[in-house]
Amino acid sequence: MVERPLVQNKRKMPQMSSLRLLLFSSPLLTPKPPLLSLCLRRPLLFAAYSSYSRKPKNIERPGSLSGGRRRSSSSSKTDKGKLAMEESSNSSSVNTAAAESSTVGFNKRRAEGKDKFDGPKKNLQLKVRKLNPVNTISYVQILGTGMDTQDTTPSVLLFFDKQRFIFNAGEGLQRFCTEHKIKLSKIDHIFLSRVCSETAGGLPGLLLTLAGTGEEGMSVNIWGPSDLKYLVNAMKSFIPNAAMVHARSFGPSVGSSEATDDLFVPIDDEVVKISAVLLRPRYSKVSKTTKEGSSELDDPLVGVNHLAENLSVQRMHSTAEFPLKPGDLAVVYICELPEIKGKFDPKKAAALGLRPGPKYRELQLGNSVQSDHQDIMVHPSDVLDPSVPGPIVLVVDCPTPSHLQELSSIHSLTPFYTYPSEQSKEMCKKVDCVIHLSPASITCTTEYQQWMSRFGEVQHVMAGHQLKNVEIPILKSSARIATRLNYLCPQFFPSPGFWSLPRLKSLPSVSKAPNEFSLPSSCEVITAENLLKFHLRPLAQLGLDRTGIPEIISRPKIIEDLISEIPEIVGASEHITQLLHGNNNTNGGSTTLQANNVVIKEPSLQETALPCCLEGITREDMEIVLLGTGSSQPSKYRNVTSIFINLFTKGSILLDCGEGTLGQLKRRFGIEGADEAVKGLRCIWISHIHADHHTGLARILALRRDLLKETPHEPLVVVGPRQLKTFLDAYQKLEDLDMQFLDCRHTTEASLKAFESSENKDVNGSACVQNDQKTGSDLFAKGRPMESYWKRPGSPVDASAAFPLLTTLKKILREAGLEALISFPVIHCPQAYGVVLKAADRTNSTGKKIPGWKIVYSGDTRPCPELVKASRGATVLIHEATFEDGMVQEAIARNHSTTQEAIEVGDSAGAYRIILTHFSQRYPKIPVFDEAHMHKTSIAFDMMSVNLADLPMLPRVLPYLKLLFRDEMIVDESDDVDVAAAAI
Repeated sequence: MVERPLVQNKRKMPQMSSLRLLLFSSPLLTPKPPLLSLCLRRPLLFAAYSSYSRKPKNIERPGSLSGGRRRSSSSSKTDKGKLAMEESSNSSSVNTAAAESSTVGFNKRRAEGKDKFDGPKKNLQLKVRKLNPVNTISYVQILGTGMDTQDTTPSVLLFFDKQRFIFNAGEGLQRFCTEHKIKLSKIDHIFLSRVCSETAGGLPGLLLTLAGTGEEGMSVNIWGPSDLKYLVNAMKSFIPNAAMVHARSFGPSVGSSEATDDLFVPIDDEVVKISAVLLRPRYSKVSKTTKEGSSELDDPLVGVNHLAENLSVQRMHSTAEFPLKPGDLAVVYICELPEIKGKFDPKKAAALGLRPGPKYRELQLGNSVQSDHQDIMVHPSDVLDPSVPGPIVLVVDCPTPSHLQELSSIHSLTPFYTYPSEQSKEMCKKVDCVIHLSPASITCTTEYQQWMSRFGEVQHVMAGHQLKNVEIPILKSSARIATRLNYLCPQFFPSPGFWSLPRLKSLPSVSKAPNEFSLPSSCEVITAENLLKFHLRPLAQLGLDRTGIPEIISRPKIIEDLISEIPEIVGASEHITQLLHGNNNTNGGSTTLQANNVVIKEPSLQETALPCCLEGITREDMEIVLLGTGSSQPSKYRNVTSIFINLFTKGSILLDCGEGTLGQLKRRFGIEGADEAVKGLRCIWISHIHADHHTGLARILALRRDLLKETPHEPLVVVGPRQLKTFLDAYQKLEDLDMQFLDCRHTTEASLKAFESSENKDVNGSACVQNDQKTGSDLFAKGRPMESYWKRPGSPVDASAAFPLLTTLKKILREAGLEALISFPVIHCPQAYGVVLKAADRTNSTGKKIPGWKIVYSGDTRPCPELVKASRGATVLIHEATFEDGMVQEAIARNHSTTQEAIEVGDSAGAYRIILTHFSQRYPKIPVFDEAHMHKTSIAFDMMSVNLADLPMLPRVLPYLKLLFRDEMIVDESDDVDVAAAAI
């Protein structure tokens, strides 16, 4: 492709003499001759490097603020969240390292992974609270339920004055709690009902957020069945061990074939007793003694002793031959509040000869005392009204029919069932509320409902995926933004893909609504809604509380509010529609829209020639879907990084996979469409080991495994840094992910050339790594300052194992219409990469050969020659832009890029279009940018979908987006987003 002339920045660059000296004198930044001439003709790229050569050594800490648009309240909290979703580092060492590396424009110690070892080792504090036995307030609350995504199990909050408990931490929990101002920093204990990606996908991010909270950070108690150890071992690869030191498990070890009916009690204090009943699946047929569906099994009126006798025989037959496997165990949690002692009656005490004083207190504490005036002992029952039993709540997770057989027969739950005889009734503990996390496919069965009826008069809350919540967005703030963007520009912002209610009704798993349950009239069954409460204390308020449930939002209401707020948006929407549908091949001139005294001037595109690769392009060639565009940790407006490359009938590729990626796919394509997208994945590529780029991976892989269970298929190829393999290998001991791993080092340009050579010569491929070590990268080659970065300790690279995987990858890419997937090292942390996707050339109807498009994704990085080289002639460069232009010092300290730096990289490389992403969560809706430099650039938003056919018009949309957010281009002032956390 012909190289375009440079579009000069209007800013003055007095440091150019220093820049030339730097380029010639520094071995780190000495490029090959073509790149050198490119850099000298395009002076903007490395201007930031030279501009810091005269700065003092004490660069500001990453969380500090200076200049305009700063948050005054942040100074007291700059350490909060420093570990959130990334590696920890001592702030002073980061500053020093940044200063020492400022002459080359990046933090070398951070790039080498040495910054986390500076300073004293952080000792995360476990919160110890002074308990309040009286507990004036206590309730259970539903968090994150609904079917708009159906990607995770909901969580349950058990709230006390001085203690908080969370049951399950699926993906999206942090986003949900951030939106509704539920402070997860107050959590004392996390309980898992199962150990899998569905129930624990949000746990890694939550632990990192807690570890970065406050000056010292926090740890939290984690409880789960025995296979919890596999999850903990896997997370150790990227989470500080101090964050998980209080993880404890209970129950039989994996491999055990012994039946267990024990009641485990993790918590028993003056506030609450939490017991755990384990459910293990049955893989054999039910014994003849008691068959499923028989009156003995299902009738809630059967006597306790007779039932237990039969069930013990059944359990012996059904479990003895089948050892326990990881992921088998599910848990029923029983939460029992202490009884409320009866009111003290001073008249009764006086009648028994007691004087007011200390003895009154002793009686209230449950101790007997000697009467002052009579020769008798006075007992508490003589002067106290009858005690009131404390409320009891059950949290039930029964995931499969095999677990249901165990649930129906387990003996540990019999004290909580209700029986008709007075004698057995005295032995029972009355349950007030049962929260069912079991899926609708289980709860709608006759067997499950007959088990539910055993509790008698009780409130059942169905918190599995229920029909009622199908079109209610869980994350209302992001849904509102998506709707407004869709109204303005549906071409780039498609409407969310929720299922329609009539279509959903045909599915057997959700064919029944709660009011169709076959239960006694005394049982009340309701569908859970987000923030629904069941009050436990004070006792006078015992029962449901719907007052906190968010209002249902609708698209018409959102649009109505938008037009009322910004009347000009109507004309802007119409103008964009005309622009895209009537004139989407226009490349020259500029257009001005004037409405209600608001002038919108579109950028001039005269200098941009249409790339040859876009000639004759169709809407079915390729689409870039930005699933997550934030950094560090999820926020209510932006999820963390994930990019979906949609190749339509040829499949798809995922670039990075932060927490919540599956939920974002389902919001974009609908539940059914997302399932098809996951099944069609050809490859997943991960840039580096930081958690905001890979913690959604296990959930995606687990879903793909389940969707393709009955279909012949190959394991999915995951390409990533070698530290990621450590995590995946450890995690697969818990849950089969049906994948094969390929190190990014084997997909660099040099390694691929060596592979091609080895393939042609029919050798074993050992040259792959040898060549890569010698010639793979100028920036990280032998003898260069970054050599130690390239050779960071890790698992050994097995070239012979990579050879067949490279053959597989080559075949996959060919079937997807791609010529190459090439990884290249960048400057961020150890083993950080960017990637190039190159489409195969095609031939048009006249026989003309048309070159394939080229997509480049930077990963997280400082601007560097490797990135410029890889981006040369790119059709689209997707570049991180974590910080605004005034925060270059922070960008250097954290090895990220500013908005202007990202644009300059694209300009220097001659990229046709630049999409900026990975914004700091300091910018809640739209980042701060200078539109003077946005002639070929667009700002990314979650769910933004960029079709190749629409690339020419992409920059013209930006001014209208600025109109949409005209009052919101400021740094977030809320307490929910902390500058230090957002700056990683």
